[in-house]
Amino acid sequence: MSSGSDNIPMTPSGLRKLKEELKHLQSVERGKISREIEVARAHGDLRENAEYHAAKEKQSHIEGRILDLNDWIARAEVIDTSKLGGEKVVFGATVDLLDTETEKPVTYRLVGELEADLKKRWIAVTSPVARALIGKKVGDIATVQSPGGTKELEITKVRFEDPDEGVTSGES
Repeated sequence: MSSGSDNIPMTPSGLRKLKEELKHLQSVERGKISREIEVARAHGDLRENAEYHAAKEKQSHIEGRILDLNDWIARAEVIDTSKLGGEKVVFGATVDLLDTETEKPVTYRLVGELEADLKKRWIAVTSPVARALIGKKVGDIATVQSPGGTKELEITKVRFEDPDEGVTSGES
């Protein structure tokens, strides 16, 4: 994720998850690591105290993550996908595809980089597959360059839903 002043597109649930993680780190993990440092410090000589150094490193990671989360939240451009509709593939769309070579159906949801999760089949809007799909509509073929060669994916359905609410709009 590049830092800077660019806005970061994300869904309302994506922003909510970032805020929940931030709150957890600030209210739970920060206190826990401070206690670990105090306990390790009580063990004496800090130069050879592995527990102390491990706890300080963990604290550094937590503080770094808090800085990142604050930055991402500040730059979040929330796009409410439940209010989107239409036939074209855009950010937030859930797209049903058919691999024209294997005839295998696959479904992807186009989300912000911070929300991408392959297990859920949520792909970053900046990914090669998403970039090939953007602007296309049902019946169009998206050509994707992959390490294994060129793939052609036929768009069979475009819909917009809030995965947290189960709300669907813009059925095509």
